[in-house]
Amino acid sequence: MSKAYEKAGVNIEAGYESVERMKSHVARTTRKGVAGAFGGFGGMFDLSALEYKEPVLISGTDGVGTKLKLAFMADRHDTIGIDCVAMCVNDIVAQGAEPLYFLDYVALGKAVPEKVEAIVKGVADGCVQSGAALIGGETAEMPGLYEEDEYDLAGFAVGACEKSQIVTGDRVQEGDVLVGIASSGIHSNGYSLVRHIVFEQIGAEIDSTIDGFEGLGTVADALLTPTKIYAKPVMEMHKRLDIHAMGHITGGGFFENLPRMFHEGFGVEIELGAWPVLPVFQMLKQKGELTDRDLYSVFNMGIGFVIALPEANAEKALEIAKAHGEQAYIIGRVNNKEGVEFIGEHDGSLS
Repeated sequence: MSKAYEKAGVNIEAGYESVERMKSHVARTTRKGVAGAFGGFGGMFDLSALEYKEPVLISGTDGVGTKLKLAFMADRHDTIGIDCVAMCVNDIVAQGAEPLYFLDYVALGKAVPEKVEAIVKGVADGCVQSGAALIGGETAEMPGLYEEDEYDLAGFAVGACEKSQIVTGDRVQEGDVLVGIASSGIHSNGYSLVRHIVFEQIGAEIDSTIDGFEGLGTVADALLTPTKIYAKPVMEMHKRLDIHAMGHITGGGFFENLPRMFHEGFGVEIELGAWPVLPVFQMLKQKGELTDRDLYSVFNMGIGFVIALPEANAEKALEIAKAHGEQAYIIGRVNNKEGVEFIGEHDGSLS
């Protein structure tokens, strides 16, 4: 390799080793439609290999945000890739897209092959969970822009849907039932607030527990739980049920994301107490002295994905979620009042 480049802080040999370590993980994600060999200048996917009549491609891109800071602190890098895939895939699934393929971008201060492999392993795990193939990406060593132990991670997902089956929210009706699928925790939004509460207000350490919430495990255990990927249960619902609208509960919580599901003239009524609020959110409320409006404006509060559909289909949606190992709840209804309205009370965990 170029000694001059190495003196500048870029280790080409480490990059080559990182690519070799990736190959077995990439191979796990292969699916029908993948074309060409891994490592080419561009990833290829043969859409004609699939049985679409009028395919519309639906794409999304996202990163992991400041949740990465926790991965650095804990020196855990094998699940953060799942978050990256989830943030992209769940968005396109909300419009009815079957995930087809994924590309990732990793920029590091220093290329450590074992760390790169752990990151890409997580990406591959997320691709397997979603049914998407990992067909390409970029690993960039960027000394001077990132500290040696830091990196950024972003991704790009492409899916397809029959033109006639795209979910846009234009079929939603007053009285449609809202089915919410449970989240695994905080997912990948709100971490600037989370870090402020946990490390500045509480003064916790990454490998410590939090007084009163020892059941969460260590701070790293509680806050690095990877984001749920909803592709497989939602795709089955989309094929079998009359879905009118769908939404991924990400940054902005309930107040921002639920209205995105519908056109003007519709809103939602959410029944508090219809699902259990996870202990991690109870901890953030108590330790951060947050109001319920704060919580529902930032976090998913235990519901990561929402489907609006006729009441006659609601129980079947719950059954499909359960068959995929997911817990789902009827959490509210569509009404003709724009915005998000909460009724009822939680079981005492929030007020």
